Amino acid sequence: MLFDLARPALFSLDPERAHGLTLKALRLTAGGRPAPAGALSTEVAGIRFPNPLGMAAGFDKDAEVPDELLGLGFGFAEVGSITPRPQAGNPKPRLFRLVEDRAVINRMGFNNGGAEIAARRLVARQGRPGVVGVNIGANKDSEDRIADYATMARVLAPLATYLAVNISSPNTPGLRALQDESALTGLLDAVFEARGEDGPPVFLKVAPDLEPADIDAIARIAAEKKLGALIVSNTTITRPPLRSRYAKEAGGLSGAPLRDLALQRVRDFRTATGGAIPLVGVGGIASAEDAWARIKAGASLVQLYSAMVYKGPGLPRRITRGLEKLMRREGYASIEQAVGSE
Repeated sequence: MLFDLARPALFSLDPERAHGLTLKALRLTAGGRPAPAGALSTEVAGIRFPNPLGMAAGFDKDAEVPDELLGLGFGFAEVGSITPRPQAGNPKPRLFRLVEDRAVINRMGFNNGGAEIAARRLVARQGRPGVVGVNIGANKDSEDRIADYATMARVLAPLATYLAVNISSPNTPGLRALQDESALTGLLDAVFEARGEDGPPVFLKVAPDLEPADIDAIARIAAEKKLGALIVSNTTITRPPLRSRYAKEAGGLSGAPLRDLALQRVRDFRTATGGAIPLVGVGGIASAEDAWARIKAGASLVQLYSAMVYKGPGLPRRITRGLEKLMRREGYASIEQAVGSE
């Protein structure tokens, strides 16, 4: 109800300013208790998640409010993307609401305060309950991006429940080239060496704009390197029919128009991996039905972000309540039983 009242005022502001105010409002809540492990509890990559719904990277770039997000009912929160050095990102404006399409276009460019600031915040929350993943990236002007990822793994692995290697943002020129087979192998080798033998699981975030050969290669490498999971997927550079006046803005498209493409990519990776690598379904999830479809297609976990812009902070609990009803209605005793069941 409060969000419904505040939404017109928020939507009258520049989207990036509104996002900043949202983070401030969350900080004022002083965090909440993480979701309890109930009927939706599931285990992925050796991690026990109280429910399969997470906040995707991009919302909390600098690890300012992970505990506050968990207090909203998310089963996990992924902070970042974080780069070794602070960077301002791309010129503004760089974030656009496509209200008519229930979508967002962004070309933020990994704007963040850098590893040192994020590490201090993550150190300060050590000992608190809850699953907090850390999404790592490379600086735009880096001379050695693989070295950047290794640095991030070395610094942040001790502070993360899992590491998410983001090579799929369309807003850092050349970054998606790291999805190529030879580059990806070298990158993951460097990350695993830097993380150490006792470090957290490593997840890999991929783009939805992949050819079948790319999907097969990534699936094979994921199995060879024993990745904890594949996050499928980031924003898309494709443009389905859109109504908003911002439809032609450059950047990655997320929200409702991405839903069908992201769902198909989960199916594609489920087939390519044979179900051997857990998948995290992201893109266009705005309801329990959307999340359930992604789970039945093969996702062990799901994430959202853009839907919160339009549906507010009560969305996580609405989705998890709906998931529990759908799971019971279809006769499953656990989320694990439903994964890939379509």
